[in-house]
Amino acid sequence: MEEAHLDTPIGSCRLLACEAGLCSIAFLDEDEPQSLSSGHCANPHLEQAIEQLSAYFAGQLTKFEVQLAPEGTAFQKRVWQRLSAIPFGVTKSYGQIAREIGQPNASRAVGGANNRNPIPVIVPCHRVIGSGNTLVGFGCGLWRKQWMLEHEGIALQLG
Repeated sequence: MEEAHLDTPIGSCRLLACEAGLCSIAFLDEDEPQSLSSGHCANPHLEQAIEQLSAYFAGQLTKFEVQLAPEGTAFQKRVWQRLSAIPFGVTKSYGQIAREIGQPNASRAVGGANNRNPIPVIVPCHRVIGSGNTLVGFGCGLWRKQWMLEHEGIALQLG
């Protein structure tokens, strides 16, 4: 497992990748130790993720093409795969995602999988909103979710 750090407009984040792909992105709280080393990475997945995230935050990228290797249950991986299909600038509700994966009564389970997404931004869990077009829930901080949605041209009210 190799690690890299990236400063973004919504805070510093730690990226982890293995040979199979990018495994996680974690936003660092201000009180966490940050040994920012965003130089050359030996892992090509990390290098590609840093390049694409930088382009996303600069407003120059709307679709990620990074090999992913998230750890999770089969259900979580199905949800994350569905999240990855939500285009830039589009939102969906938890209920819509549940219906799209063939489990129309699983809105809460979709919310749980969304909350456990280890690769936020690239697996765009920030594009999942509450019913009634409300801004709800985001494990990395609701203000980050709001920033990314506004960055993508979507303005929502807190739920």
